[in-house]
Amino acid sequence: MVEAPAASDAAFAFAASATAQMERLLADLGRVYRERNTALHDLEQSHLETLMRLAVAAELRDGDTGVHILRLGYLAEALARDLGVPAPVARHLRLAAPMHDIGKIGIADDVLKKPGQLTPEERQLMCAHPQMGADILGHSNIPLFELAAEVALHHHERWDGGGYPAGLKGAEIPLSGRIVAVVDFFDALTMDRCYRPAYDDEVALEMLAAEAGRLFDPEIVATFLANAPGLIALRDWVNLTQPSFAQMADRETVPPTPAAERCKPTRDLLREPDYFRQGDL
Repeated sequence: MVEAPAASDAAFAFAASATAQMERLLADLGRVYRERNTALHDLEQSHLETLMRLAVAAELRDGDTGVHILRLGYLAEALARDLGVPAPVARHLRLAAPMHDIGKIGIADDVLKKPGQLTPEERQLMCAHPQMGADILGHSNIPLFELAAEVALHHHERWDGGGYPAGLKGAEIPLSGRIVAVVDFFDALTMDRCYRPAYDDEVALEMLAAEAGRLFDPEIVATFLANAPGLIALRDWVNLTQPSFAQMADRETVPPTPAAERCKPTRDLLREPDYFRQGDL
């Protein structure tokens, strides 16, 4: 005669079965969570690339090659870090800053490319591009695109309150807009334009310094000037390597120290008369 299993054996078997089912459920939830995160990341990356290409289109309409927005992104990130902005936040600015002029896609060519002075009506149209940019970027709940909309809307505000579109003054202007305004000014001065050649870096730095407290936040200008050698070396690195959108969007990658910085001499041996002595050769 076969004896029935003891109650404790049945309870143990039930517990083991329940544990196995729970482990399978947790594994399934983990897989679904990873797939969901991957899908969201892919969607965000696709959205980002689309907006970046639209930003390039706006730059091309304004007579630029598109490298300007790459420089702007890396320089804005570096300047933000020099100002004490945490690295993860500064990396978001690297991606947001290139979209600053995306609203120019909505400005007619006869206004955008006019070689002479704009009429009051044309100036009003041109001054609408920050709001257009913010509208294109939309009211997203994704932090990156919220930041990009903020940059687009505020990068033409002035420290003294004379900017547009809202006439904000001083610290009323979001920090992102104040940073991008400074970087955009310097980079625009040091690139060739259809109506003038590029200014030398030294001249551009003097022009930037002259606008501190009027167009730009004086603290941000001072920080830019104090870190100018490294920022200029970073700009030259971008010009040399011209990173792709994928490389620019890699938030885990920090640009390498530019060669100009790595190779900066610590000594100048030919200017040290005692370094070489008779009989050393």
